[in-house]
Amino acid sequence: MPETTMGNLYTVSAPSGAGKTSLVRALIERRQDLVVAVSHTTRPQRPGEENGVNYHFVDRPTFERSVASGQFFEWAEVFGNLYGTGRAEVESRLQQGLDVILEIDWQGAQQVKLAVPDSCAIFIVPPSLESLRERLTGRGQDDSNTIERRMADAKSELAHWRDADFIVLNDDFDRALFDLESIIRSQHLRRDCQANRLADTLSEIGSG
Repeated sequence: MPETTMGNLYTVSAPSGAGKTSLVRALIERRQDLVVAVSHTTRPQRPGEENGVNYHFVDRPTFERSVASGQFFEWAEVFGNLYGTGRAEVESRLQQGLDVILEIDWQGAQQVKLAVPDSCAIFIVPPSLESLRERLTGRGQDDSNTIERRMADAKSELAHWRDADFIVLNDDFDRALFDLESIIRSQHLRRDCQANRLADTLSEIGSG
């Protein structure tokens, strides 16, 4: 019998308001072999969010101690708050053969790519900057000053699409979800993944 195949590691990055979280949530519902690693953050917990589900909410001293002890797989400061992914959680899920998605900004995605070169970096882009502004305004979470700051940062963040392995345009949600799932499926068809999964079949047909 073939041994358990290590899971694949994905990073999904996008400017605020591009629909990253909604797309990943829908993707998780469609695939039982895919999980999201819950990040740690020092930002305040928003209404409706659950600790340990949306984020692990911690104070800054606790976060900084975790950084110093090497407990984070990646971390970055965004809008004055710290975000990071626990190393133990990611490694444990991958060893179980599960695929792991990290919803992180471009800084974290770069760190992951350096640490795990065969990880898959996905970047989600909006159809236009104007549509991005409309989404930020429509969700009603930020005041006008915060929206302007997010728009300014979005222009800088969008330049990092060049660092990604795949780019998904979130113009139509269903189409974007289809494209995102297609990327996941394509990674499972790589030779190294299939060599273990189809070990008996490949051994038989290769010996003829």
